[in-house]
Amino acid sequence: MIKKSSNPYYHIFYWIFVLLSLTLVFGVSWGNNIAAFFFISMLFPIVLGTSYFFNYFLVPRYYMQKKYVRFGFYSFYTAVVSMYLETIVLIFSFIYLGNFNFKNLGPNASNTFLLAALLYLMVFVGSFLLMSRQIREKQQIIQEFLLEQEKMKQDYLEIISNRKTIKIKFPDIIYLESLSDYVRIHTSTEEIKTKENISNLEDRLPQQFLRIHRSFIINKDRLKRFSNNHILVEDIQLNIGRTYRKQVKETLGMQ
Repeated sequence: MIKKSSNPYYHIFYWIFVLLSLTLVFGVSWGNNIAAFFFISMLFPIVLGTSYFFNYFLVPRYYMQKKYVRFGFYSFYTAVVSMYLETIVLIFSFIYLGNFNFKNLGPNASNTFLLAALLYLMVFVGSFLLMSRQIREKQQIIQEFLLEQEKMKQDYLEIISNRKTIKIKFPDIIYLESLSDYVRIHTSTEEIKTKENISNLEDRLPQQFLRIHRSFIINKDRLKRFSNNHILVEDIQLNIGRTYRKQVKETLGMQ
């Protein structure tokens, strides 16, 4: 069964790293980390806005679609707008942090080209990391798809039961039930016990099977009725586990 992979903390960790890095660069130049932090706080929205617009709009809409001319054109204007916004930040920094003395901002702050270089370095590093992760995720999806295709070619589940190898055709399986130290496979004609772990069996089942509980995997083709808390397979009512409820609702289209 294909499982989604995600890292919700990726962006948080990356931008914390960016904030600390930029604060360090300007703090060393000024000899005042607090003033540098406030300066970066004003600069940070530009970095975030430019990065997300570039990575999540320009790259997927134009670069990934091989519209390179438009990608270059809009990237250029994005850079121009970022430079204008950067100039505004410099003006506010001049007023509030430089005590109306441009020289008080330090060489790094007063060097617009260095600011632009740092800004776009962070944007492009973020873009590279993002695209690298997207490539890995796509490769994983392809591998899982190929694995799923292999499962579909094999129309049976092979298990060890009572020291014998048994092949059970997928359509014959009603549901799997995990008990204390074994798994009971309920089929149309019999119940078969195996010492294998239910999660290992889940990985070898095609998408017509759905995990609804830590102890139950059902054959969706055998599904009769379902509600928010229960599922009826054939004439057997099974509970939906709390941690699986969202996935079950999404898979079965429950409201």
